[in-house]
Amino acid sequence: VQVVESGGGLVQAGGSLRLSCVASGFTFDDYAIGWFRQAPRMAREGVSCINSADGTTDYSDSVKGRFTISSENASNTVFLQMNNLKPEDTAVYYCAAHTLPLGGRPLYSTWSAGPHFWGQGTQVTVAS
Repeated sequence: VQVVESGGGLVQAGGSLRLSCVASGFTFDDYAIGWFRQAPRMAREGVSCINSADGTTDYSDSVKGRFTISSENASNTVFLQMNNLKPEDTAVYYCAAHTLPLGGRPLYSTWSAGPHFWGQGTQVTVAS
């Protein structure tokens, strides 16, 4: 299994970025996949996740209304569209796929608890 992120970079506050995550080596159906982030000296935060089977999504309160997660199952790709970025969004963003099918379990709690297949991370820096 391989998970590869791309799309990070430097942007001014109020700007936008789109992250991509391509997962390979497993069938994409009924998996929870999403994004964590970690800023220096901060705890890791589950930002958003999606159920690849039915498109159900969930978001942390800190990004709700600004970030949108989506998936393209034909290419095993998950996107995170980040709008109205703030300096506090600065972090390394990691794509993480739960290792087991959801099987009807709650999306966010199941995904955030893991276990996960992890990507290598992509840096997002928002300048004020």
